[in-house]
Amino acid sequence: MGRYRIRVATGAWLFSGSFNPVQLWLVGELGEAELELQLRPARGQVEEFEQDIPQDLGPLQFVKLRKHHSLVDDAWFCDRITVQGPGALEEVTFPCYRWVQGEGLLTLPEGTARLAEESTLDEFQKHREKELKERQLIYCWATWKEGLPMTIAADTIDDLPPNMRFHEQKRLELEWSAIAGLMEIALKYVYTLPSPWKRLEDFDQIFWGQKTALAEKVHQHWQDDELFGYQFLNGTNPMLLRRSTSLPSRLVLPSGMEELQAQLEKELQGGSLFEADFILLDGIPANVIQGEKQYLAAPLVMLKMEPSGKLLPMVIQIEPPNPSNPTPPLFLPSDPPLAWLLAKTWVRSSDFHLHELQYHLLNTHLLAEVFTVATMRCLPGLHPVFKLLIPHTRYTLDINTRARNQLISDGGVFDKVTSSGGGGHVQLMRRATTQLTYRSLCPPDDLADRGLMGIPSALYAHDALCLWDIIARYVEGIIHLFYHGDDIVRGDPELQAWCREITEVGLCQAQDRGFPVSFQTRTQLCHFLTMCIFTCSAQHAAVNSGQFDWFAWVPNAPCSMRMSPPTTKEDVTMDTVMGSLPNVWQTSLQMSITWLLGRPHLDMVPLGHHKEEYFSGPEAKAVLRQFQADLDKLEKEIVARNEQLDLPYEYLKPSLIESSITI
Repeated sequence: MGRYRIRVATGAWLFSGSFNPVQLWLVGELGEAELELQLRPARGQVEEFEQDIPQDLGPLQFVKLRKHHSLVDDAWFCDRITVQGPGALEEVTFPCYRWVQGEGLLTLPEGTARLAEESTLDEFQKHREKELKERQLIYCWATWKEGLPMTIAADTIDDLPPNMRFHEQKRLELEWSAIAGLMEIALKYVYTLPSPWKRLEDFDQIFWGQKTALAEKVHQHWQDDELFGYQFLNGTNPMLLRRSTSLPSRLVLPSGMEELQAQLEKELQGGSLFEADFILLDGIPANVIQGEKQYLAAPLVMLKMEPSGKLLPMVIQIEPPNPSNPTPPLFLPSDPPLAWLLAKTWVRSSDFHLHELQYHLLNTHLLAEVFTVATMRCLPGLHPVFKLLIPHTRYTLDINTRARNQLISDGGVFDKVTSSGGGGHVQLMRRATTQLTYRSLCPPDDLADRGLMGIPSALYAHDALCLWDIIARYVEGIIHLFYHGDDIVRGDPELQAWCREITEVGLCQAQDRGFPVSFQTRTQLCHFLTMCIFTCSAQHAAVNSGQFDWFAWVPNAPCSMRMSPPTTKEDVTMDTVMGSLPNVWQTSLQMSITWLLGRPHLDMVPLGHHKEEYFSGPEAKAVLRQFQADLDKLEKEIVARNEQLDLPYEYLKPSLIESSITI
């Protein structure tokens, strides 16, 4: 009994408020009370009121709410409800952060995270079970293409649960940006009166509009060997390069190349020989666009690391040996300039396809979708791992569903402009899925396996390891608050079900590639959760944010090649180079799409700075504050380092890393 002060916070999103009346109930251990006041929540407002309740409710457990409507169901986005009890009772928080629709009764539990075994009160356990049953009916698995990770069962964004869709402002921004991009494509197409390219300078005719300083630098220096090598370390795809431990078997050196053999062996012995092998593309069928055949290749490039940290190419083999061509030509920096440039362009085009389909789409977007669906199906809102992960699932199902409908669908962007479209892109992702290992998603393991640890000029590697350590400390801080020993981890049925759901269902029996089917220790759990958060935030930033910087000047990363790879060096002319590069339409669309996908957007939420408070209690909030302080410290270090560099590496600067995959 006594006076209760209730505060109801409504989201600040467009249309978050509602003119429908909302009824509230307070539920405590000793009783339940219906509140007299009916709210009409306003966007971005915190409405506060007090009410006397005659009976003693005891410690509060739940707030129940119902939104009534007569003619129109006006959805309401409720952030949270807080209640200050009578006397000296502490304020209790009931997180919501979801849309309230219809007239059903919604029950919000008090926000303290609880494991299943801690829900000793029947009401909390019943709530957990009911919530998961409801979610498992809403969040269902589907197969988009056989051989790929499972997806959410949603054909269009309208099929998604409302809480997984873009808020209205995000939707409008994306769709207006897409319209602006299409208008720019049309203007460029008309401006060029699409005449065939004749010289490299012709690309300048459409290299206007949105630009970045780095895109301009790529425009000026893309032919330089130094910039070509730099991209393997710090470009938008730093995931393929590895230190050589032997000369690749596919590198067949014909007679007369003894000097090259000696150079390669010298670099190999010195530990300064590196390679990038695109063999995953071998045999992938190439697209046909508007009746014109396109081409793919599977190059191998060998590079040397100079003492200065520069990575320079030594030799390029555009195609691997095959029975009809057991000794494919090798291209060298000493070759005629156009032949060497065309060989590098084939490498850069192949890198475009592996970047977009393997390292970007599959290894971040589709994985994050698996984590999201499994989390919604297996972990109730009271679970600490749910509270830890939910900020890193924001908008992911929406952007992935849009991608399946617009980018990689039949007749989508990939089919229209890229040489891997038309079905080859799906085959490539299937191959990449068979190589997707748990170790490859964890920078300490992946970088060690690729021999890239401790290289001063490997800026992605340095920043990724720093971020991994920071995220790992954050995860450990949260997990150790709730799991006081390994036995608690092993005995958590919800957590173990979540692990199995990811590995056995979402990733289609991926245990043979190192993914766990259970957690036996806190260390194992923390490592897996660090991987999840890193993948959904930092890794996506590393492979997404630089797309326009490196791909806007299309000759540096052609989305398609329109002539077959050269078989001789002497016959390569400017006509060969220009006839191989994408046409005006393909070039314009590549520029527009990479701007749309890589640009900053208005409602970006930086890693660690989400405003939603899912955890109650000072301990978890202190862990989050330390996480933010660690990120801010790294930010200052990266800014200071970048001031000394000709090419600043900013993709893993914490303030530019989004907390989830939203674009």
